[in-house]
Amino acid sequence: MWSPKGQQVMIPTPGQPDKSYGIGAVNYHTGETVVEFQRHKRRREIAHLLETLLAKHPHDTIHIVWDNVNTHEDDEVEAVVRAAAGRLVLLYLPTYSPWLNPIEMLWRHFRREVTHGELFETTKALLAAAQDFFDRYNRTPETILSVIGSTAKGSPAKNLA
Repeated sequence: MWSPKGQQVMIPTPGQPDKSYGIGAVNYHTGETVVEFQRHKRRREIAHLLETLLAKHPHDTIHIVWDNVNTHEDDEVEAVVRAAAGRLVLLYLPTYSPWLNPIEMLWRHFRREVTHGELFETTKALLAAAQDFFDRYNRTPETILSVIGSTAKGSPAKNLA
């Protein structure tokens, strides 16, 4: 960025940060991705994602592989697990090992394609671009499998990260 000598460049910036968070899961075997955009990423939102996954797969056992972030351990999350009556199995990754979590590769790909070097005029525009990304990729799950490094070939197991 440059400007004539003695003149300061004005760069438009948003006012107070209006944040939204993507909370999601990806099926390691099929490439199906479920992402919810929320104003917060608290325990309540994590529990809601688990409920969404259970509703999408009402007769399957779902294995969730995730990290040890504090929002993953809570009474609200535990209540969803108990209510699932054995249909929800939580597997915790070692601390500080994001490279073991397949969805981290998808988040990285998302950032490169959607948000890297972009300044969205509004949060609504950012969320629309984010939703478009996941809608497009859900139409080609084989691309998601490639991005997350899965070698699975559509196994019926529901392993989500």
